Amino acid sequence: MEKKQILCLGHITHDRIVTPALPQGVDCAGGTAYYVAWAMHHLPHDVSFGVITAVGSDLKHEIDRLRDAGIDITDVGSPTSVFFENSYGRNMNNRRQRVLSKAAPFTIDQLKEAEAEVFHLGTLLVDDFAPEVVEYLATKGRVCVDVQGYLREVRNQRVYAVDWADKLRVLKHTDILKVNEHEIDVLTDGERDLKRGAKLIRSWGVREVLITLGSYGSLIYADDQFYEVPGYEPRQVVDATGCGDTYAAGYLYARAHGASYEEAGRFAAAMCTLKLEHTGPFDGTVEDIQIIMKKKTWISQLLRNL
Repeated sequence: MEKKQILCLGHITHDRIVTPALPQGVDCAGGTAYYVAWAMHHLPHDVSFGVITAVGSDLKHEIDRLRDAGIDITDVGSPTSVFFENSYGRNMNNRRQRVLSKAAPFTIDQLKEAEAEVFHLGTLLVDDFAPEVVEYLATKGRVCVDVQGYLREVRNQRVYAVDWADKLRVLKHTDILKVNEHEIDVLTDGERDLKRGAKLIRSWGVREVLITLGSYGSLIYADDQFYEVPGYEPRQVVDATGCGDTYAAGYLYARAHGASYEEAGRFAAAMCTLKLEHTGPFDGTVEDIQIIMKKKTWISQLLRNL
């Protein structure tokens, strides 16, 4: 496999999205690999990118769609796909989940040919990437982990947030960690102060801590400094599914271009605003992102002058 600047690893899923606007629910593809792939596809193709996923026969058509779009994707196969049901209330920052089926975990043998500067691990369930897999990838490039799957325990199809036993072993080999405000609470055993929580995670070996705060923005901790990135107000809130993945795609893309932590966070936040306004993955352009960022800058300047 040709070495990529960013290689996303994770299961593409069968998702059922239930929201106040979609009370009957809508079935679609999802998962970190899916949302990151389409987000990267709609950005300029000046960062080399690829995907390694594992799906059952029910999602082979989604692999074909991605390939037809020109996305470099490898499917290592699985007897079944992950099937999530995501239910949202009026507050789109809150979500209830059920797991209706699982996919096979990734193995070192499947990833022997994988080469990248940054491996982005889209964990969906705790056994997706065993500690030895993360350790192996860390010998080949930088590791970015979306922690969500490691903190999920499934009981009778329901998903519960729990800490995980191998976190210190995994995080020691993690360069970039993406968490949200709920996950950092679980990960740090109830630390409610986000800055203290970020410092604790840094002490475990993580170099960049990305804390997404839903529509409220994000907090980045890197090089012993905090960067507070405000959210951009969307015209309407339709579906938050995939927003964290969209943030990760935007952040890694901008950082690959040499953006600062704060610049990358602002770029990622603008992508999330556009994603929130519709169901499905990000489908805007870099020009759309720049418009959002300029509006926010203009409003902030206006407020400072009042």
